[in-house]
Amino acid sequence: MNKFSEKALLFLKGMGMGSADIVPGVSGGSIALVTKIYEELLASINSFDLAALKLLTKLDIVAFWKHVNASFLLTLFLGILTSIFAFSKAITFFIEKYPIPLWSFFCGLILISAIIILRDIKRWNLIAILMFPIGVIIAYFITELPMISSPNNIWFTFISGSIAICAMILPGISGSFLLLILGKYEYILNAVNEKDFAVLAVFALGCITGLLLFSRVISWFLKNYHAITLSFLSGFMIGSINKIWPWKKILSYRMSSSGTQKPFLTENILPHVYFSETGQEPAFLIAIMAFLIGVILVVGLERIAYNFRKE
Repeated sequence: MNKFSEKALLFLKGMGMGSADIVPGVSGGSIALVTKIYEELLASINSFDLAALKLLTKLDIVAFWKHVNASFLLTLFLGILTSIFAFSKAITFFIEKYPIPLWSFFCGLILISAIIILRDIKRWNLIAILMFPIGVIIAYFITELPMISSPNNIWFTFISGSIAICAMILPGISGSFLLLILGKYEYILNAVNEKDFAVLAVFALGCITGLLLFSRVISWFLKNYHAITLSFLSGFMIGSINKIWPWKKILSYRMSSSGTQKPFLTENILPHVYFSETGQEPAFLIAIMAFLIGVILVVGLERIAYNFRKE
């Protein structure tokens, strides 16, 4: 595979990560993990260390560029940013108008991603087996956390970025979902749509700080407890499906920053009870199709990545 094809594929993977991160409940880390760039991403982020700082202070840009794997990071983050700015309004539209097909699509994507990751574990032991249900349970309880009211101050925007980025590189729970819990999802999404670069700059600074710290923690676990970590992350992804289950009954509403009512507390229900509980069609066949599209997309990406690695 030539350099251009490699960069184009990496850019598309970045776009996939960016699209996933916009949706509350879906993680860009899941896309990175299933497309086999997760560990390289963590290693590249961790390369921003004292050695990199010394190279930068010496203005040895070429050596710094190679040390931090900047070509990889730049291509990936350009894909992520392109996706966020290009699709944020479209995904917001689908969340509001066609939530069942959208959530069904991501359910399929997450489920097959977790299965593919489990398949990559070569050596199982009792602890690795136990970590899977533990990951499921922890993710489930995180998705049950209630949202809070929060200030729009600069310091809290910074903290929100630091916390959200941890989830963005943690497969299963998305940064968008944690922003919802922190009461900052709409605030940041509006900043993206309105090109409020002051707010975005503070948020990005918080993301960078959290990223540099949390990536080292994940890398250490992957290096020292690879099978156990992958098992836990796969369980975490499965448990997060609780958040994006397509059929929900709304128990209460909250007022958004734009003055419209948004669902606050919801309860997952089965498709056949959806009509009697909500008075709306469950769109079951469309949901199945969307689910299968999510499965096929991930399997296709995984096969493409596998074939490119063989070349």
